[in-house]
Amino acid sequence: MPQIRTARLTVPRTARYAAFGPPPAQADELWIVLHGYGQLADEFLAQCAALDNGRRCVVAPEALSRFYQPQPGSATAERRVGASWMTREERDTEIGDYLRYLDLVLETITEGAPVPPPLHVLGFSQGTATASRWAASGRVRPARLVCWGGMIAPELDIESADAPLRQVRLQLVIGSRDKYATPERVADEQANLEAAGLRYELVTFEGGHWLDDATLVAIAEGWRRD
Repeated sequence: MPQIRTARLTVPRTARYAAFGPPPAQADELWIVLHGYGQLADEFLAQCAALDNGRRCVVAPEALSRFYQPQPGSATAERRVGASWMTREERDTEIGDYLRYLDLVLETITEGAPVPPPLHVLGFSQGTATASRWAASGRVRPARLVCWGGMIAPELDIESADAPLRQVRLQLVIGSRDKYATPERVADEQANLEAAGLRYELVTFEGGHWLDDATLVAIAEGWRRD
């Protein structure tokens, strides 16, 4: 058996994002919304349509790893395509890649905006870990982090006095029948946040593992009233 070596190299690649609303230079708010496992940017952005009030710029970056969804009995060419932010393989490398990617998305869309509008970051399901890592990276300063149907990444520093997440308004949004964000997981998350003294708001709605229009509008408009 030969001795096998592995190596890494960085390559340029093409990524895509979807958006609606005015450009950031003309918007009152900028929302970066990060989809869940197996979703695509335009599909997820359609689920965020309730945010469209004519004054918000809403941008959905698409995760860099696409794949064919399992669909028994269907040929590969007929299967639905989804995207994933990362897997356990080359985990740290993939995290670094998507953090740089999100930095570039923000830099690109705010170019030409002398004073970019307040930034809100929303992650759904798998996207909550991605969103929280980005908010904790120190390279972006969101006014608010919304973790919907998922938890913040478990390895993040939330205890240090200068932890970036302490400077962000954190909201957890959970459906009453969410089969992934179960009551047990939510209780554990609350216990960890409270032990660290990290302030957060828990928002619940009657529903499952999806975005609820009324709740989405309520949290968006609530920020404007605070």
